[in-house]
Amino acid sequence: MVMYVLVGQAINAGWGSNVFLPFGAPSDLVDQFQTWYAQQQQEVIAVAKAELLKRSLMALFGVGILALILGYVVADRALRPIKKMTGTARKLSETSLAHERIDLKGPDDELKELADTFDAMLTRLNTAFDAQRRFVDNASHELRTPLAINRTVLEVALSDPEASDDLKVLGRTLLGTTARHERLIEGLLLLARSERELSVRKPVDVQEVAKTAVEQLAPFADEEGVAVEYDLHPAATTGDPVLIERCVSNLVENGIKHNIGTSGKVWIRTGMVDGGAVVQVANTGQHVPAYEVESLFEPFRRLNADRVQSAKGAGLGLSIVRAIVRAHGGRVTAVPRDGGGLVVTVRLSGAGATSGAS
Repeated sequence: MVMYVLVGQAINAGWGSNVFLPFGAPSDLVDQFQTWYAQQQQEVIAVAKAELLKRSLMALFGVGILALILGYVVADRALRPIKKMTGTARKLSETSLAHERIDLKGPDDELKELADTFDAMLTRLNTAFDAQRRFVDNASHELRTPLAINRTVLEVALSDPEASDDLKVLGRTLLGTTARHERLIEGLLLLARSERELSVRKPVDVQEVAKTAVEQLAPFADEEGVAVEYDLHPAATTGDPVLIERCVSNLVENGIKHNIGTSGKVWIRTGMVDGGAVVQVANTGQHVPAYEVESLFEPFRRLNADRVQSAKGAGLGLSIVRAIVRAHGGRVTAVPRDGGGLVVTVRLSGAGATSGAS
């Protein structure tokens, strides 16, 4: 538009408005010629400006397309490091911090500095997570020995035929407390192991794992009056068989514990869905608010913040399940069941897929 106005002004200034005829020409002829000359001037200027406008619009359209293409290429190259950082951040978890880095190559600009700072932060986080897991692991191991000694001493004291009734009552109470502490420490050990990167990867059929879990927990379910129903189909995956078995066992055991004294039910199903192995465990029980479901996967969290009744465990069951599933690159979800209870679904990659932390 600016060029259109400037060129129009330049043509007006360059085209003289007066024309000189031979001396002595009649005045009426001069007036007619001046009128004709002015008309020709206006027509030529209008045609020139119209042609300029048309060609300018065509050039603007072409330059606009070229600018879009070049802008896309330049922006893509400029934003490629940021895309790499975003992709790395999405793949990160506690088990992948050890080997996931951006490692950006290129000039020492602001983006390179940001990527190097991000890598240094990942290294510090990995060190902190390793230190935390080692602490839990070592502390749990150190606590197991005195508890085992206490249990042995109590069992010897209770086996003494001359022990008084009060001593036997106290001994049984202490044995129960010791057993609970041992289960807590075993849970912490398993949780620490589950949060590490998998060291064993073997083909596993979740159907067989679920059968084993049901058989092992059948006496406990019968004792508490809880019915366990199952619909098991082959579901092949790859991972640590011991950890996967513990994952399924924890789900079934959790369902039984939340039906103690209620004659409830637990349902377990396995199968392949969309190429992945799926195990789903549902149980009856008290109503679970939707806003509390996610918090149940945190360590030492119980429904309705129940920390008084310890019969249902230490609150590590579902947190261990989540840690095991994440270590296998899977996903675990839970939703409240209509009528009370919970429905937990675990999805693992199929046997032909590469399993890893996500």
